[in-house]
Amino acid sequence: MNTTVLATLAATGFTVAFFHAALPTHWLPFVLVARARGWTEGKTMGVAVLAGLGHVALTSLLGLVVAWLGFALDEHYGELFKGVAGGLLLAVGGYFLVQQLRGAGLRHHHLPGSHHHASEACGHEVEKSHIEHELHESPLVESKTGDWAAISGLLVMLTLSPCEAFLPVYLSGVEFGWTGFAVLSVILAVGTLTGMTVFTWLTLRGLARFDLKRFERYEAGMLAAVFGLLGLLMVFIEHGH
Repeated sequence: MNTTVLATLAATGFTVAFFHAALPTHWLPFVLVARARGWTEGKTMGVAVLAGLGHVALTSLLGLVVAWLGFALDEHYGELFKGVAGGLLLAVGGYFLVQQLRGAGLRHHHLPGSHHHASEACGHEVEKSHIEHELHESPLVESKTGDWAAISGLLVMLTLSPCEAFLPVYLSGVEFGWTGFAVLSVILAVGTLTGMTVFTWLTLRGLARFDLKRFERYEAGMLAAVFGLLGLLMVFIEHGH
């Protein structure tokens, strides 16, 4: 096993997981709902961590499917599979780059009870970010719905929205077998939970100020860079053996 390449892949995976968790959809709902309902810092952080674990669990389950298919294809097609997988990752990166250039950078999770759907174009234009608009329209911030309903909504929102950007990392790790899958799953959990807790805590303390609209707008561009990097890494793995 090429430990240098695996370490590079693990570092890339941590970067993907951390910066995906830095997107406002992964921490801002917890902060705004907590402020509206008067939750303590400890309760807010606990709900965020619980939701993060659900987010990681579903992503890891999907990653297991990706890895299993990758192992089967790698066994039958060997080096050809690595080249095709690398090309596929580069193509996906190109797709997200086109999306970014077309101005379709916003790719966010929708909140339960909001008036938007995944198939709808969103037209928020003023000073608030998209997720802030949805929060103000969602019953999650209304005290009359009860804390359990709000907590459940937050858990469902994040758990059922896996980190799709991490799935190609699992594909890139096929070369390293189940050991690689286990390492990457730990990296996914550490990166995601670190990002979520750091940004939630900083915002609760009033220490973080972000231009959320700009951050949301360039999400597709960030994914394009990640997928492109993973594609090149896959090609490097192929030619390095």
